[in-house]
Amino acid sequence: MPNEPHEPNVPNQPDDLSDLGRFSDPSLLILASLAGGSKHGYAMIEDIAQMAAVRLGPGTLYGAIARLEQRGLIAPLPAEDRRRPYRLTAQGATVLREQLAALQAFATTGLRRLAIN
Repeated sequence: MPNEPHEPNVPNQPDDLSDLGRFSDPSLLILASLAGGSKHGYAMIEDIAQMAAVRLGPGTLYGAIARLEQRGLIAPLPAEDRRRPYRLTAQGATVLREQLAALQAFATTGLRRLAIN
């Protein structure tokens, strides 16, 4: 069909596409991590790596934490030693639930479309 995208024929294309990265949003990953309980930054990095196979760098993590805190989606807890834990707020839980439902609808539609073709 003339309007369909052309798929290049790439010889010896590896099956491992990990170099493309994961389709992820740091804020969503942080909210999902905190849905499992309060955590400090390093614990979030480790939890997200285990949960989503994505390793956030400190700059990405703390930039997203600052934005989430500013929007009232997470809140800091009293510091433990030099680490500051954060918790998910009620508003953050609502936003996370809405985002996950939207992703679920997107994934369902995408999988249905793949089954048709």
